[in-house]
Amino acid sequence: MYDKAVFKRAFQEYDVIVAVFATGIVVREIAPLIEDKWKDPAVVVVDSNMNFAIPLLGGHHGGNEAVRKISEIGPVPVVTTATEVHNKNSVEGIAKSLGCGIVNKPSTVQVNCALLDQDVEVLDIKGPKIVIVGDDVSVLKREKAEDA
Repeated sequence: MYDKAVFKRAFQEYDVIVAVFATGIVVREIAPLIEDKWKDPAVVVVDSNMNFAIPLLGGHHGGNEAVRKISEIGPVPVVTTATEVHNKNSVEGIAKSLGCGIVNKPSTVQVNCALLDQDVEVLDIKGPKIVIVGDDVSVLKREKAEDA
């Protein structure tokens, strides 16, 4: 149920928040809570008539996936992240599919932009190695060691 502190509590407790509210209410309530795309939970708004499900925050971080799941019960998913709108993969999506974390998170802006215009090679480098990269290279690190 809604109270003035519901979003503050939800930001601290959940990775994905689904709010059945008007978008304006949600935007006003979460605005002071927003810190960083890597820390904030995904926030999805669903209208009270269950027409649309919209990820407001964290599209690449669970919001787009949540609206697709919600669409199974009726609402139309409204996805606006550029990579997905153009049927391209994102660094975040690639990392998730490979079971990796992103080491240099700021690089994802440049690499996601490049993914819109061109194929970007994914290199799987086995070590021991030393890798030096520029700001326009996203570095993914496997979450679990591979079985030998």
